Amino acid sequence: MMRPGLTFKLSILLACIGVLASGATGYYTYRANRTMLVNEAGHSLLTSTELLGQRFSVAIADVAADALVLASLPSLADVAQTDNGVGPNAPREQLAQVYASFMVHHPEYLQIRFITRKHYGLELIRFDRDGDGLVRVEGNRLQEKGQFAYVFDTLAFSPGRIYTSPITVNHEYGAHAAEGKPTLRLGTPVADAGGAVVGVVIIDIDLAGLLNRLQSDLPSDYQVYLANEWGDFLVHPDASKTFGFDRGRRVLMQDSFSATRPLFDQSKSEVQLNGLVRPGQAAGQVLAFVRRPFGASEGNRFIVIGLAKPLDDVLSGATQLGNRIIRMVLVFSVLALFLAILFARALTKPLHILAYAATHLFAEHAMETLPLKRTDEIGVLARCFDRLRREIKSQMDVLHNKQRELVHLATHDGLTGLPNRMLFMQKLETAIEEATQRQERLAVLFVDLDRFKQINDQFGHSIGDKVLASVAQRLKQVLFKADVAARLGGDEFIVMIEGPRSAEAAPGIASRIMAVLNEELLIDGQRMTVGASIGISQFPDDSATVEELLLHADAAMYAAKAGGRCGYLRYQDVLEAQEAQEAQKREQERASEGATEGREAEPTA
Repeated sequence: MMRPGLTFKLSILLACIGVLASGATGYYTYRANRTMLVNEAGHSLLTSTELLGQRFSVAIADVAADALVLASLPSLADVAQTDNGVGPNAPREQLAQVYASFMVHHPEYLQIRFITRKHYGLELIRFDRDGDGLVRVEGNRLQEKGQFAYVFDTLAFSPGRIYTSPITVNHEYGAHAAEGKPTLRLGTPVADAGGAVVGVVIIDIDLAGLLNRLQSDLPSDYQVYLANEWGDFLVHPDASKTFGFDRGRRVLMQDSFSATRPLFDQSKSEVQLNGLVRPGQAAGQVLAFVRRPFGASEGNRFIVIGLAKPLDDVLSGATQLGNRIIRMVLVFSVLALFLAILFARALTKPLHILAYAATHLFAEHAMETLPLKRTDEIGVLARCFDRLRREIKSQMDVLHNKQRELVHLATHDGLTGLPNRMLFMQKLETAIEEATQRQERLAVLFVDLDRFKQINDQFGHSIGDKVLASVAQRLKQVLFKADVAARLGGDEFIVMIEGPRSAEAAPGIASRIMAVLNEELLIDGQRMTVGASIGISQFPDDSATVEELLLHADAAMYAAKAGGRCGYLRYQDVLEAQEAQEAQKREQERASEGATEGREAEPTA
């Protein structure tokens, strides 16, 4: 019976090809749907932009018609020629009522003014808008406006023509609510019966309010851009980029969207761009821009209006379709994967067991799952692997035991079990570093057995080895857990005492060590007393290095041994004794010199 081989592999390959084909089809369908949705959104935006531009032009035309109506009111020319704005004037008041009615019915009007040619362009009728409603400016508050372009340029027009100002920020003094707002001014001349221009009617339009009213029926996710004929942003979603020319820093539409440059050189009338095709110019958006002429030939000849919509909103339908395609591909992929897993597990399960056993070589539970009873090649491999594992484990156990023994022998005395010289030197060096950081003290006790050589010569080396082991045990009994005892070699032992207690505890511990070593030992039926001489050196008083501490402790021990065995001395005591001897020697020398001088002074017989 043939095991699955090429047929199985070919089935998996065909399944992969099917998954890749369905995935590729779904991907290209998704991409085509995205392109179609973006194109449709661009056309819809362009239509909306053209409609908004048309509404803007119509709205400006309506304002111009209102200006013509206000300029053609009866008695307006007579008032311009005979009235100086001071005191009551019945015709002026009747005209003011009409002007007020226009302000009430047009909330986008910020100001309506009738300005005469006389008196340097004096305002005769003026209505402003503020937070409380309409404001009538009268009397001494009326201003002379003859120096402003929108007055003297309009006075130069023939009757019936409309002056359209540039769109600017209103900075005129006393403009009430109009001050600081983007404003568009429309004006028309007022003529008398003979056709002579005697004044002008000026209407100030709140540009932002007008646009808000015009775009009120646009979707809420649309963003509006508006630029004058030079490209300065007048409306922008980011308010800090509007009217840059008024703040000395111009922000131009053609710089922000380079594709709109043909609109300003009038080589094109409309432009579309989107973040799908031009991610650098329209990141995350679909935009449409339209150039729209408005007003008469004077002033701003055209504006550029743009609408934008987030690309995510446009592609929401494509996202839904993409999600469905992904789900379909995932379903078929999971099905193919599930079938592949079933085949693969049946084929590779024994190999997985062997791999797991190899990575958990010494885990018994991993060995229990080995297919040892199989009669094919897998079974032979499993049994060989099991025998190999057992042999390796046995050899590694022996090796680990040997390593532990070698480490212990390298750092401990084989006879007493105490740390040897190498380990003690390491511990002392570490203790000195820690004591230096904590500004603490430590003491070193050099212990030399007094009668060990006689015992060794009298009873033999085997008894001497047992004596050394007994001495090590007695040292451990009198020391604290934190103290360290070591054998340097022969009959020499060393003790380290750490911490703040070291200076006071060292003499006491030395006394206990001498006391316990002076006690009688019974070894193999033989009674004997060892005794010890001890030298003490302290850190940092005597030295700050390991070698000098040991040398000073050794020197103190020899001084103690020389002064009579079974005693202890501190290195400081040795130094003081040496100083006393030197002082005594100097006194003797001075006394000897004095006696010599006395003998030389006696007369000769």
